[in-house]
Amino acid sequence: MDRAFYEPAGPGRYLATAATAGPWSPEAQHGGPPSALAARELERHEPHDGQRLARITVDILRPVPVAELAVRTRTLRPGRRVALLEAVIAADGQDVLVARGWRIARSEAAPVVGKDAPIPAIPAASRAPRFPGGHVDGYLCEIDWRFVSGSFDEPGPCRVWARPRIPLLPGEDLSPVCRTLLVADSGSGVSMALDPTRYIFINVDLTVVLHRDPVGEFVLLDSESTMGGTGTGLAETQLADPGGVFGTCVQTLLVAPR
Repeated sequence: MDRAFYEPAGPGRYLATAATAGPWSPEAQHGGPPSALAARELERHEPHDGQRLARITVDILRPVPVAELAVRTRTLRPGRRVALLEAVIAADGQDVLVARGWRIARSEAAPVVGKDAPIPAIPAASRAPRFPGGHVDGYLCEIDWRFVSGSFDEPGPCRVWARPRIPLLPGEDLSPVCRTLLVADSGSGVSMALDPTRYIFINVDLTVVLHRDPVGEFVLLDSESTMGGTGTGLAETQLADPGGVFGTCVQTLLVAPR
């Protein structure tokens, strides 16, 4: 069986591997893999060829353990032009993550409107992950990081190309949406504004809006974190592929001394 973030464990059940572990604890998953898993369930639930998954909001109710997960999915609001879906991930009988996704009708007649910003080339060399005082042997090592500006050693705004090295599930190609969710949650990490040995800055949610599906293996994260001195922070990430900007990501952060 191929190495992957999850292994199937029965209908609607998945066993998280050590590759899902995040930087704050080897026992808790990084937000990327379970967000991508929820997106996969949303995409596969009552699929509609005339609609695309355009917005996904993930609320992380509590740390997602590196353990077996159960996912249940339902349609909250069916419709011909828009539909709202929900996926709930549970561990040991307790809900740990809720994701809601809006599917919006496709239109070939819709215009392209947006800024024509230059997109940097993908650097040839990858960089090994660093997270001072944190766990890097899980998720962080399973992503190919190509920094354009900023780095793991430079707190502040960052531009980095990222792609997963392994699949979400063995032998299964990642969809463009799942690939995006898998790396988008890293916006707050690559743009860290504080020393993680002294502070935590953990996102409690993730909202991704995609006005089109990305193309190619790499996603560009153009990220910046800001904090208001109240214990709340905000990470904002513009998402792009070599063809241009395709979406945005926002995360609300819990900020506190360690």
